Amino acid sequence: MSRIVIIGGGIVGLATAKALSETLPDVPLTVLEAEDRVGVHQSGHNSNVIHSGLYYPPGSLKARLARQGGELMIRYCEEHGLPVDRRGKLVVATATSQLVPMAELARRGRANGVTLREIGEEEVRELEPDVAGIAALDIADTAITDFAAVTRSYAAELAARGVDLRLGARVAAVDRPGARDGGPVVVRTERGEELEATVLVNCAGLFSDRVARMCGVDPGVRVQPFRGEYSALAQRAGTTVHRPVYPVPDPELPFLGVHLTPGVDGTVHVGPNAVPAFSRTGYRWRDLDASTISAWWRDPGMRRLARSYWRDGAREVVRSLSKPMLVADVRRLLPQVRSHDLRRAGAGVRAQAVDDAGRLVDDFVVRATPGAVHVLNAPSPAATSSLLIGRYVAGLAREAYDGTPAPDVAAVVSG
Repeated sequence: MSRIVIIGGGIVGLATAKALSETLPDVPLTVLEAEDRVGVHQSGHNSNVIHSGLYYPPGSLKARLARQGGELMIRYCEEHGLPVDRRGKLVVATATSQLVPMAELARRGRANGVTLREIGEEEVRELEPDVAGIAALDIADTAITDFAAVTRSYAAELAARGVDLRLGARVAAVDRPGARDGGPVVVRTERGEELEATVLVNCAGLFSDRVARMCGVDPGVRVQPFRGEYSALAQRAGTTVHRPVYPVPDPELPFLGVHLTPGVDGTVHVGPNAVPAFSRTGYRWRDLDASTISAWWRDPGMRRLARSYWRDGAREVVRSLSKPMLVADVRRLLPQVRSHDLRRAGAGVRAQAVDDAGRLVDDFVVRATPGAVHVLNAPSPAATSSLLIGRYVAGLAREAYDGTPAPDVAAVVSG
């Protein structure tokens, strides 16, 4: 049977299925999700911020998808009755050494079409009386939502359209007899299912590089899981925030630093940090996977990464294990915070692509091969931009399916 199979029931995989079900409504479509529900991993464990496009280098795939993607996400939430609140955010400088990188952020943001203002200490106090800062960027376009609810909404739409969404269907093998000549791809799951596909779309997130290798494709990157641990902040006099509050990030790292994020449920989360995880689903220090650890030591690229960032990594590990260090970092933004104001509130695991040279890959990586499309790196703002990313990946999948030329990114964004 001529069908398209998508591996991965996270927000990007389901957004891709949603786009394909709209453009190819008569083509059988199956989504395979390894877990017993959708959005179990990255889609359901994040800061729930709809990003504005502030951080990304102008011209990058992230920048081109983030700005309009965020507006589409806000509209989608409003139209489907999902929680969403466009309350803006502050990126706060707490030292003069941060003013130059903050100015660069402002330049990037304006180049990407972000609505922002550069404000001084007095206005920071007016907007967030408990936050300490000598200057800030006031970003109007940022919103908050619940991306787990968004993911479930995508799944409900697919079910209503008759898309075959299979839960608990972990992929065990992919055979590609004759795929280069237009022959089918055969996908086998651990529970014994066997599906023939004309096109396979790999949206496996934390396992995307492994799925690519199952397909006989060298992904050119490997996924390193990083755990981000969250704390919940008690809201009392001196520790109240009304909108997301972020520090000025280190431009050398693809992580945004410990930030404060009010959720749609009223909870204020602090975090995440970024510590290496020793399992691709390593939500706790005791979650260990021998193959993940072995890959660290056998892979020259991963060893180069460790040599390059060991100081940053060591600091993140110490902060994970030392609450006083976490409190000290939070107090740079909220001076009145005390240890008893913070409690552990879960963690997420981020799939971070690392290239052969041991560099952290900051942009989206999507690779089309005969009979397949592989989403190999989809970091933040993947959830924010998922509707546009879904259209982009679906265009590549349709080209592989029936030869219809895939639209370029500019056409996806404008359309």
